[in-house]
Amino acid sequence: MTHGHGAHPVTMAVLVAVALVAAGYLVLALRERRGARGWGLGRIAAFLAGCALLVAALTGPVAALAATDFRGHMLQYLLIGMLAPLGLALGAPITLLLRTLPPAHGRRITALLRLRVLQVLSSPGMALVFTVGSLVLLYCTPLYGVLAGNPLLHVHVLLAGYLFAYVIAGPDPAPHRPSVPTRLVVLGVFVAVHLTLSQLMYAGAGLYVPAPPEQLHGAGEIMRYGGNVAELLLVLALVIGWRPSSGRRAVHRG
Repeated sequence: MTHGHGAHPVTMAVLVAVALVAAGYLVLALRERRGARGWGLGRIAAFLAGCALLVAALTGPVAALAATDFRGHMLQYLLIGMLAPLGLALGAPITLLLRTLPPAHGRRITALLRLRVLQVLSSPGMALVFTVGSLVLLYCTPLYGVLAGNPLLHVHVLLAGYLFAYVIAGPDPAPHRPSVPTRLVVLGVFVAVHLTLSQLMYAGAGLYVPAPPEQLHGAGEIMRYGGNVAELLLVLALVIGWRPSSGRRAVHRG
């Protein structure tokens, strides 16, 4: 997913954006924490961990390995597309904004969340299309050969992963979020497709990835076992954060 000796301008832009978002989140969270309602340290830790995982994926040994080895690419995918988005979503950044922005700005965010197009894009079906659907296209067609080395792929993987984590287990408000059983079914489909892809990769069958067999074998193991960890964390987040009556609440401030 990353090639060359220097960081791509898009990658640098992403890193700068991550640093600015992390700093902004921390400032708002600490300010809210001093208020009457407070703000949990767990949310702060989750969000900052998500930011740290993004930086780790795009720099240092992981990025260097991804430049020459498909196993590094898969490790980047695991960090950027599954683990980091879960941390970011559990940090509840939308709720933090709604609590700390002036009421007029908060109402604009609420109205934005209620837009029909955003409701469609944030539906479980679309979340599946953007995550595992994209993976099927990437690895089971010649698309990987076209996009490999393009840092915009990182951006897509991050946004798709965040959307899925937000829909399935995010604590932030979401209009018309489906019931927990429905989300568990969607997560089950995600796990099944993810497992199938990892097995095909392990066997080196049915894929259009120009990598040696040993790299495909190792990448399949990373995708399977690393994905299992991320999926288990997602299930735990969904169950722990479940509020039986919250599915029918309208979007609210905080």
